[in-house]
Amino acid sequence: MSGSDARALSRSLLDLCRMRKLTIATAESCTGGLVAGALTDIPGSSDVIDRGFVTYSNDAKRAMLGVKVTTLATFGAVSKETATAMAVGALEKAGVDLAVSITGIAGPGGATPGKPVGLVHFAVASRDGRILHREHRFGAIGRTSVRQRSVVEALRMLMELARGPQASVKPRREAVSRLRPRVARSTRGSAVKRRRPPRS
Repeated sequence: MSGSDARALSRSLLDLCRMRKLTIATAESCTGGLVAGALTDIPGSSDVIDRGFVTYSNDAKRAMLGVKVTTLATFGAVSKETATAMAVGALEKAGVDLAVSITGIAGPGGATPGKPVGLVHFAVASRDGRILHREHRFGAIGRTSVRQRSVVEALRMLMELARGPQASVKPRREAVSRLRPRVARSTRGSAVKRRRPPRS
């Protein structure tokens, strides 16, 4: 993944958000503001990007994003639970439509048992209640590469929620499936009513 990948994704994401009138906030730990930087590097991004939180320490995550002390103590800074809390916190604090969070171990140090260098947790939260989480284990590919790949993945996840296919398609399918039995029953009922008079 290169800087050109991030730039192309940033342009596409901004165009989509403009079209759908969506705003974005970022909450970053191991990437230190690189996602916000990639987006704001594009001219005209101010109509989409609201703000970015760089919450490198646990205290910053707690104070700026409202991540609970118990969450950090129980699961650690690099975890699904913390990433999700960061995204939700950024969404609420900024009052935007979409928020993305990144927390991971870029290396070369910082690894712990079960949490190797290259482990990164991502979360994206939307105002309509959708939350998407992903875990990536990039491996010990170098600090810069881990951070660059994390930026690209975060942008992809924002695109996924900005498009909103899961939220719009699933309810419609359920509604259709619910309606079909009713239609069938009403047809059968009318057929039964027609048969009864000749029998009597």
